[in-house]
Amino acid sequence: MTTIAYLDQLAASAPGRAYKRDLLAMMDLRPGQTALDIGCGPGTDLADLSDGVASSGTVIGLDHDPAMVEQARVRLAGRTNVEIRVGDAQAMPLANGSVDRARTDRMLQHVPDPGRVVAEFRRVARPGAVIAMAEPDWHGLLIDSPAGQGLVRYITTEVIRNPAIGRSLVRLAEQAGLTVRTAVVFSPVIRDLETAEQLFGLRRTLSRAVDAGYLDPADVGSAPFVVSCTLFMVVADAP
Repeated sequence: MTTIAYLDQLAASAPGRAYKRDLLAMMDLRPGQTALDIGCGPGTDLADLSDGVASSGTVIGLDHDPAMVEQARVRLAGRTNVEIRVGDAQAMPLANGSVDRARTDRMLQHVPDPGRVVAEFRRVARPGAVIAMAEPDWHGLLIDSPAGQGLVRYITTEVIRNPAIGRSLVRLAEQAGLTVRTAVVFSPVIRDLETAEQLFGLRRTLSRAVDAGYLDPADVGSAPFVVSCTLFMVVADAP
């Protein structure tokens, strides 16, 4: 499965739709604003931002991966108020004080320095600008299965650069000089393999964990199980 296919699959899942709806509401978009999607990927959420700021506003999608940017441009070709740029979230190609709203969605877990990304938002934010951030805390992945502990060790050790980023969002926002308005946890309970596959690419992840020696193949099966994951959502204001 390609990264783009996985992102599309996650966004289409019931938990994915639920938290994205909440994150969008937290942004409090208004017509005429400039909204920034930091790490926009293939453009999954840009249409909703475009609707929120209306034709009088501007949406900027920023991603470091040219393939993601190209896919986003294809998908958003009919949206005249959307600009999609290649750029580093840690050194955004944007002017000081040019953004009213911003979002990050599960991308700070992957960057070398998440604090620099939040500080960059502070730089490009207009007075009173809002950023809404959604990030998992992978140490809070709970799996009622013989494979659970080994799988979590594999993900937090080998897969995710910043596995505890969710719990760090409040601190990073305050260190950047932002005022935290809201901090909540979204924690769905998943009881079927299909949804777990949509959210985590479970089959591929299990296979790689076995190959890396984190799991005994005998512990990997299709028995019923329960999964709960922890996603922090934090909203902060620029002075």
